Amino acid sequence: MAPVEQDVLAVREQLFHERVRECIICALLFASLYILCHFIITHFKKHTDFTGVHDDEDAAVNRIALGLCTFTLAVALGAVLLLPFSIISNEVLLSFPQNYYIQWLNGSLIHGLWNLVFLFSNMSLVFLMPFAYFFTESEGFAGSKKGIMARVYETSVVLLLLTLLVLGMVWVASAIVGNDAASRQSLYDLWEYYLPYLYSCISLFGVLLLLLCTPFGLSIMFTVTGKLLVKPRLLEDLDEQLSCTRFEEAAVSHRI
Repeated sequence: MAPVEQDVLAVREQLFHERVRECIICALLFASLYILCHFIITHFKKHTDFTGVHDDEDAAVNRIALGLCTFTLAVALGAVLLLPFSIISNEVLLSFPQNYYIQWLNGSLIHGLWNLVFLFSNMSLVFLMPFAYFFTESEGFAGSKKGIMARVYETSVVLLLLTLLVLGMVWVASAIVGNDAASRQSLYDLWEYYLPYLYSCISLFGVLLLLLCTPFGLSIMFTVTGKLLVKPRLLEDLDEQLSCTRFEEAAVSHRI
């Protein structure tokens, strides 16, 4: 075998090992986030009557919906923690450039994590969350055999109709705003244009909702905190309180 071919095989083998290592690290990180989100959801979710032991079908539906919600929360938490993780990993690599044990914190891993978060975010937003909601509300088509698959069929049909409705509304909006070939061509490319645009719009709506609800939440939090906490009596003026008490006593006596 020629030396050039040996070098090419060595480079390919090294790239393969790096890809396998990155896949294992991503799987471990996501598994950790999934377990954490599962404990969070099971801690805060309320017990419902349809999860009883005697109703296996509803209990299975609830478990599937819980798994989908846990997956979505893990993806959301990963999206929130990805930027701090990128900054910290970059600082660690700059501080210890020759350390062998932290070389896995490279740019290829961060780029792969960004791609996975973007993929799973769109999948959770477009498919998983609507499917979980419609799946818990479904009962199967009339006349069909009851079971999990009947609910899956009904949920898939409803989700397909909802997708067609959203796409139709987008086509109508595109025809109203700009009826040119470029706007129509952009709608054909769902992955490169439509899904990022939809993701950005929903993110903007979430940020606006956060900015709208945060002041009210903070005001309610401070109001509740002021009611629960006892004010310290060290800085109170006793002479002023005695004067107020005398005035109140005089006013009551005058009324009597």
